[in-house]
Amino acid sequence: MRILVPTVLMLGLTAVFGALPSRAEPAMEAPSIRLTLDEALERARGRSPRLGQLRALETWAEAGARGARVQRLPQIDLAAGYMRASNVPELTLFAPGQPPRTIFPNLPDNYRARLEASVPLYTGGRIEGGIVAAEQEKAAATREVQAGTADLILETTAAYWSLVTARENERVLREAIATYDSHLKSAHDSEAVGMAARNEVLTVQVERDRAELARLQAKSAAEVANANLGRLLGISVGTQVEPAEPLDPPPIPAEDSVSLVAEALRARPERAALEARVAAAEARVRAQRAGRRPQATFSAGYDYANPNRRILPPEDEFRRSWDATVNLSFSLFDGGRTAAAVDGAAALAEAERRQLEELDDGIRLEVTSRLLDLQTARAAQEVSERNLEAAEENRRVSRDRYAAGVIASSDLLDAETALLRAGLDRTESLARIRLAQASLQRAVGR
Repeated sequence: MRILVPTVLMLGLTAVFGALPSRAEPAMEAPSIRLTLDEALERARGRSPRLGQLRALETWAEAGARGARVQRLPQIDLAAGYMRASNVPELTLFAPGQPPRTIFPNLPDNYRARLEASVPLYTGGRIEGGIVAAEQEKAAATREVQAGTADLILETTAAYWSLVTARENERVLREAIATYDSHLKSAHDSEAVGMAARNEVLTVQVERDRAELARLQAKSAAEVANANLGRLLGISVGTQVEPAEPLDPPPIPAEDSVSLVAEALRARPERAALEARVAAAEARVRAQRAGRRPQATFSAGYDYANPNRRILPPEDEFRRSWDATVNLSFSLFDGGRTAAAVDGAAALAEAERRQLEELDDGIRLEVTSRLLDLQTARAAQEVSERNLEAAEENRRVSRDRYAAGVIASSDLLDAETALLRAGLDRTESLARIRLAQASLQRAVGR
């Protein structure tokens, strides 16, 4: 018995202390950052891998343009070398009455340094065509950076307003749940005194549960939108972005599709990039045609060698010499290589022109569609505002009449549900306006 007492006491203490609530660890709040749309766009521009890639390609195109321009300049080369040759018999001439004279001595050690400069005199347009093509490629790369920036702005703007929309939907649903909870309490109280049937309570409970499920879905959508926006902004995982701009209807100036299409054809950066590529392709055609024309170059050199083989007889000492040359060449027959190159470059130029025509048609359609989307979204937003106002008034009247016992619980529930749908419709219509406006700005090239 003395052995069992401590054991029983220990088990009892364990049960008592185990039943006590454990001290919960303080929950760490997720870091948050508050940003306006302009601040979000600035962050996205600074860390976008796509823009970094396009800027690197722009730098590459700029280097190609520099390389094409220097083709006009002289090229200067300096070379030096040493050669060890095998011993050879010397060539010595003997003349009557003259001392022996070595014409070709044995000089196994040979040293040579040469400074040479060359410059093209006439290339038939090859260098000029290459320069124009490279400059246009650089211009196209610059425009593609601008187009990539515009795409990033649209993507970031859409992600920003998606987050605002999801958070606003969650807020509307929380308010609706609070209204349903109040209604549910009233229904329970009425049931308790025999003034309401059980089915009325269950109907309110079901609508409340549906609203809670929708709130959870909106919360999940907000988390996904937050993660997407954080990806674009380069924010660490888990950081909550707090949008600083409300979801209000923006001012929309009256514009017609004709002027917007004309502006888009002037301002769209991808169109300007394609125009530059067309000009580059045409310049390559001119450069390839240069193969049919004569080519002339000038070169000059300065030699310092031991022995200097241009001076006879060779001697074991450093001697100087120079030369200047004008070369003229003309291809009489190349098997059709030049013709094939010209035809290929011309075909690529034609393909670029056709692509430009297709892009123009697409721009006209896109601008017209985006303008109609914005106008439709604006009209839908005005309707949603009036619908929300009517739903709020209907809910207010229904609540007063329900409290007075004039209408049934189902009528009040219908008014509360209609108000919830009107609030969600308003939020969605405001989001559609923001997205339609951003899409139109991108389509026009602003």
